[in-house]
Amino acid sequence: MVATIRYEDIVKVPKALLHDHLDGGLRPATIVELAAEVGHELPTTDPDALGRWFVEAADSGSLERYLETFAHTVAVMQTAPALRRVARECALDLAADGVVYAEVRFAPEQHLEQDLSLDEVVEAVLAGFAEGTAQAVEAGLTIRVGTLLTAMRHAARSQEIAELAVRHRDAGVVGFDIAGAEAGFPPTRHLDAFEYLQRENFHFTIHAGEAFGLPSIWQAIQWCGADRLGHGVRIVDDIAPDGTLGRLAAYVRDKRIPLELCPSSNVQTGAVDSIADHPIGLLRDLRFRATVNTDNRLMSGTSMSREMALLVETFGYGWRELQWFTINAMKSAFIPFDERLRIIDEVIKPAYAKLLA
Repeated sequence: MVATIRYEDIVKVPKALLHDHLDGGLRPATIVELAAEVGHELPTTDPDALGRWFVEAADSGSLERYLETFAHTVAVMQTAPALRRVARECALDLAADGVVYAEVRFAPEQHLEQDLSLDEVVEAVLAGFAEGTAQAVEAGLTIRVGTLLTAMRHAARSQEIAELAVRHRDAGVVGFDIAGAEAGFPPTRHLDAFEYLQRENFHFTIHAGEAFGLPSIWQAIQWCGADRLGHGVRIVDDIAPDGTLGRLAAYVRDKRIPLELCPSSNVQTGAVDSIADHPIGLLRDLRFRATVNTDNRLMSGTSMSREMALLVETFGYGWRELQWFTINAMKSAFIPFDERLRIIDEVIKPAYAKLLA
């Protein structure tokens, strides 16, 4: 059955995406055009060459070096029209790749250089997602985009961003996140923000267990109360070679805490050596709530379809496994239960049922 799975067929099946960064998914041609407008110097102005540059620069094996590539994308996302355009194109690109539900995250505090307010930044992105979603529908495609607001873990604005997220919760913001270099910046530095979000009955995920290990995951869950783990790949460090789970790994599995796994990105940042070495196969076999994600489509030169194709090629997965990952992601989304159920029952399961018949 695996041999019959073609890439173009993977593109067509409905997919759900939980971990995707807006500033990590720009079209190279858009970066070139926006950079020319604001006078930002790029490594090259040839879109194809620029796309290759981002992937090569991110292939360092270091999370810190990987994050440096964002200087160029963030630089061209400082005006409302630019933010709206990038968000619109993001929705269109994901829809064209067969993504029917996506949660896309960005850090509003990184887009204030041209005197936009935090609220204006969020409003521009939400408007762009709405435009992209509407244009996708016109093209015969369907996508639902939820927005996550991210606070930078090395900064001190997490409470402010958490309040911003709650303020826009009825306009399309579905969750909160912290991101950035993990080492030296534990999630407990932002405990006030997480406690505020819990009081507001609001969802949040935390980047943890990517560049730093089990203590980061433990803090994110037990101190901060994260609903999901951004990456969480290092949970494998608490699993013995014979598959025996340590206390933390057992807790994560038993509580069905979703892991936002990003295979290609994890290889680039040195979290794992290769796709074949990625613990996603083990975590699936052990029935963790594992999901497949893109992280940064530009820097990894990837898409949801490509990530799934890599798993098919590496682990021999078929449609049943791809459906399992997709439903896992949809179950773990930060939108209301009835909406999640509708997408699972009316969109995802019928499409896969045809392939599994």
